[in-house]
Amino acid sequence: MDFEKITEYLDSLEGKGIPSVDCIIYRDHELLYRHMNGTTDAKRERKIDGSEVYLMFSMTKVQTMTAVLRLVEQGQLSLEDEVGKYLPAYQKLTVKNGDAVEPLTKPLKIKHLLSMQSGLDYDLQRPGILRVLKEKGQAATTLELVNSFAESPLDFVPGEHFQYSLSHDVVAAVIEAVSGMTFGEYLRKNLWEPLGLKNTFFAKPMNDDVPGLAQQFIQNEKGEIVPMEQSCCYQLSENYESGGAGLISCTEDYAIFADALACGGISNTGVRILQPETVELMKTNLLGDTSREEIARNMGRQGYGYGCGVQVLMEPEKIGSTAPAGVFGWDGAAASWISMDTKAKVSAVYTQHVRNCGFAYGEIHLKLRELIFGK
Repeated sequence: MDFEKITEYLDSLEGKGIPSVDCIIYRDHELLYRHMNGTTDAKRERKIDGSEVYLMFSMTKVQTMTAVLRLVEQGQLSLEDEVGKYLPAYQKLTVKNGDAVEPLTKPLKIKHLLSMQSGLDYDLQRPGILRVLKEKGQAATTLELVNSFAESPLDFVPGEHFQYSLSHDVVAAVIEAVSGMTFGEYLRKNLWEPLGLKNTFFAKPMNDDVPGLAQQFIQNEKGEIVPMEQSCCYQLSENYESGGAGLISCTEDYAIFADALACGGISNTGVRILQPETVELMKTNLLGDTSREEIARNMGRQGYGYGCGVQVLMEPEKIGSTAPAGVFGWDGAAASWISMDTKAKVSAVYTQHVRNCGFAYGEIHLKLRELIFGK
């Protein structure tokens, strides 16, 4: 691993308009590297110092998957269980068939939620959501809103296709049903406090008053990177806790979490959050050929499969990667990125705060993968 090259590349991103970057690399509980650069305010004047927190968006999914897999290894649920066993609203689903809508005759299972093969979509304006928000307002709970997703037909029979969706928000409600806690309480008790994550919590729909929150930017249609409001549209109400995109956190907290997963589920302080075999389950591909083609075509994830909420590098040689098969992780809507290798016990977390930043997924994350995990 050439740290000078990593630093040179990270510093080059300022010239491409990225306001700030922060990257932490661990190997077997040892902090190998940290480098940050840039500014974290709208005027681009305040230098980054590492204390910033960020809207993590879909980086949340990796914590949600860790949480649900804890319940799996404890025998409290199974990937083969029907979702309706825990959420009665999902016992009588419908599915689209061309222009028609029919009763779903095959079960929606927990594994379909984890692998994004549920048939759900990412429509935040679906009629059920709008109805609940009209009735309950900002008091609408995770369970109430997730139950409303079931009012709309699935796009396909579960298991037949891959479609990025609200599936992991449904997982959060399942965790609530099984544990008897709110999703946030479960994460706090089982992940945040045991790991010592002191700056991880749920966002609100608007977050202007969150101390230390780095300014969020967006790449507009002209390609310009400009400030935007500190919003998280995936937090559907003040009481909602999105399992798919709801967390605020910092680079340091996520690096501690990533290191634990890379080391088979045990932290640098000896706290076990998952068994090694459960981490291996997380990064086991759950997609068939059709779904793998869809994640490659629709999300640009060539050479990857998808396990429990994480992409898994399966065919590095086919995409010219020197990183080993089995490297796994995910990213977020503001282009932060988490990646791990359990064989080498290496983990990396990269944070930036720019929405709609296409070249982050097509260039930055791939370059970092090669610099950190490649030969």
